[in-house]
Parts: sequence; C-alpha cells; structure tokens
Amino acid sequence: MDLTERTLSSREVFHGRIVRVRVDEVRLPNGNTSSREVIDHPGGVCILALDEQNRAAIVRQYRYAFGRVMTELPAGKLESGEEPFVTARRELAEEVGATAAEWIDLGELIPSPGCYAETLHMYLARGLTFRAPQPDEDEFLEAEFVPLEELAERCLSGELRDAKTVAAVLKARALGY
Repeated sequence: MDLTERTLSSREVFHGRIVRVRVDEVRLPNGNTSSREVIDHPGGVCILALDEQNRAAIVRQYRYAFGRVMTELPAGKLESGEEPFVTARRELAEEVGATAAEWIDLGELIPSPGCYAETLHMYLARGLTFRAPQPDEDEFLEAEFVPLEELAERCLSGELRDAKTVAAVLKARALGY
C-alpha cells in the first residue's frame, strides 16, 4: 500500500526567527483529505566532545519552553546554507571553547516526526584543544566535563531526557567509544 500523503495546499501561519509554522491540506492514502500542522526548522547539530580522559563536554542552560535548566550536549542551529559540520565546529568553539582534531559522524536524528520538520546531525569530537568559550550574546550556559560512562548512566536512568543527548551518547557507547 502507498502510505504517501500528498499536499493539496499549504498556508504559512507564522514565520519567526527560528521556525516557520504552516498548515497543509493533504490527500490521504484512502482518498480522504485532512490537515497537517508542520513546524519547519533549519536543522541543527549536537556534539559529543570527549577529552583525553574520556569525559564528555556537557552544558547546562535554561530552556524557556520547559521552564527549567537542562543538561545537554553542546548543540546549535544550522545557519542558512551552512553545512552541518561547519555548524558543529562553530558550536563546539562557542559553547565549550574547544576545537577538535578528530571528528566522527554519528548520523542523523529526527527528534519529533509527527509535526516538527527538523533533522539533527550528531558528531563525536576528540583530540580537543581549548580556549575561552564565546557563546552568543543571548546564550547563557555553564560547561563541564563528565565521564562518558556516568553520562550514559544518567541517560539510561532518565535523569537526562534531551533526545539529542541521549541518542548521541548511547550511539557512541554502542559503537565502543
């Protein structure tokens, strides 16, 4: 059976600095019509940066949508036309003050395919050298290093619930890092 839903019309209802929201009228596989609400996002990256002691860089920052400070891997949004690897290098430097000699592509993550059109690109970075972090002017965060084993345990216990962090940490562990 062909499960494809075909777009009949699309109407933008919001265009913000980061996301665009649209409502699409679609033809369903059975011939009926329905509407789909879609949040378009430019995509992003997350970086599992490991130091020489196999400790991972994590950042704590206030996440307004959830009303609390969350612990996550360094991450950021793709700028228009920017390649994910370029974004990853920029974000690691901004948030942790690090550059990496070795980069390993950990693949892509689609965080919420029901309505959120975002793809996250996950990287592992090693061979770190440091300088002062340079976060964006509206970005306030604290960076620290945690043993990868401890970070994996915090992901598995549910203490850390950020999808990109959980996925990248557990994927890296499954791959033997």
